[in-house]
Order: sequence, then C-alpha cells, then structure tokens
Amino acid sequence: MAGGRERSGRLDGEIALITGASSGIGRGTALKFASLGATVVLTGRNASELQATGRRCEKISGEKPLLITADLSKEEDVKRVVDELTNAFHKLDILVNNAGIYKADSLQTFSLQRFDEIFSINVRAVSQLTALCTPALIASKGSIVNVSSLNGTNAFADDLTYCMSKAALDMFTRCTALELAPKQVRVNSVNPGVIKTDIFQRSGMDRDQCKQFLEGSKKKHALGRVGDVEEVADVIAFLASDSASFITGSCIPIDGGRHTMSV
Repeated sequence: MAGGRERSGRLDGEIALITGASSGIGRGTALKFASLGATVVLTGRNASELQATGRRCEKISGEKPLLITADLSKEEDVKRVVDELTNAFHKLDILVNNAGIYKADSLQTFSLQRFDEIFSINVRAVSQLTALCTPALIASKGSIVNVSSLNGTNAFADDLTYCMSKAALDMFTRCTALELAPKQVRVNSVNPGVIKTDIFQRSGMDRDQCKQFLEGSKKKHALGRVGDVEEVADVIAFLASDSASFITGSCIPIDGGRHTMSV
C-alpha cells in the first residue's frame, strides 16, 4: 500500500466546513459528508434552506450540525464563521469552498457592479476564508476542496466574468497547493459541467428557460446528459478523504466529457 497506510475513504471524526450548503452542490456535499461520519459545519445565506440541510444531515448521522447563516460577500461575516467554528470545535480538518454565484454577461453587457458581485463571492470570499482557516488546517494536516467550474478552463463568450472568476479560483487552487504542500495540507478543485441545481434560476432564468437550457446542454456533454449533484459530491468527498492522500494541486473535471469536446 503506497504511503504505508490503509485508506478507508471515511471521514469519521473529521470537522468539515462547507460553504453554500443551503442548496445544490453544497447541500449534496453536506449530506455525503454526514453519511461518511464527518461533523459538518454549514454556512449559507438562506437561513430556512440551511436549516433544512441541517435537518437532513442530522437524520443521516444522528448528529446536529453547526449552522451559521452568513453572507460571505461581507468581510465581517467571513470572520464570524471562522470565530464560531473555532469556538465550537477548536479544530478544522476539511474546508469545502463551494459558495458561488453565476450571472451571464459579455463585454457588451458588462458592468462593474456585476463584476464586483461575482468576484466578491467566487474569489474574494474564498481567499479570505481560506487564509483565516489555514492555521487550523496546517495543525490538522487537513484538506481543501474548491468548487470551480468547467468555465474555469473553457471559454464561453456569454459568461465573461463568471469564466474569469473560476479561472482565478483554479489558479488559487494551484498556488495554495504549492504553498501548503510542505505543511501536508492538500488543495484541489472540482470543475463541474452543467449540473442540475437551482443556480440557473437564481441567476435570473425562469422555469421554462432553465428547462430549455438543461435540455439543450445534454448534447454538449459527451455522455449525452447533464450531471447530478451527488456525482459532484462523491468526488469532493474522495478528494477530502485519505483515499486521495497523494493528490494535490489538481483541477478535476466532472462534466461528462464536455471538456474534451469542441461544442
């Protein structure tokens, strides 16, 4: 066995902070981590939806998660999340930077307000939170998983600012992986293609537009379909676990082969 240790893929006894846990990939990751034995600390802006995630996690694990309602675009909220986590547990083993927002734009529709809104969550908040969590992660020799996007590696004309933000997140992953590797802290990202979540409705699409977008996206993925939240959560859990003990600095596509295609 490489590295001389038996690997279980379990997360028993691990303290995991997951951002954007009130829906979508964040919720799916919280449920997956709870099923693997982790103690989850969950943040999100929507208090009622965050509580719903917490109830589902508690039903799975029998343990009540620590829920922290917070807007990570606000510097003081990011600090409060770390303070509440530290006061409750005094340690951190896994950080999942999942919170993110999507809004379509191009040069012709560009606005600084939209640019700042997207970068404040997708890049600025991730950088601040990770920096604040780094001492605890060094102490535990922990793991960071950033939730990026296919848009970080592939160019799309009508997703200018979102693509830029996810490309920045991928470089953040690589740079911090190099910095923290000597401390035995691993940093990776997942880069999903189109996944069935509510992010598109929250971006401004109505129900019919979302349905048309998801249907049209099927032919743009080599496997002929879009992805499910659980398929992303499974890879996040793998990267966070000891099963991925020799993986760091990787940006892993979860996109049904879309990154290999020209459409």
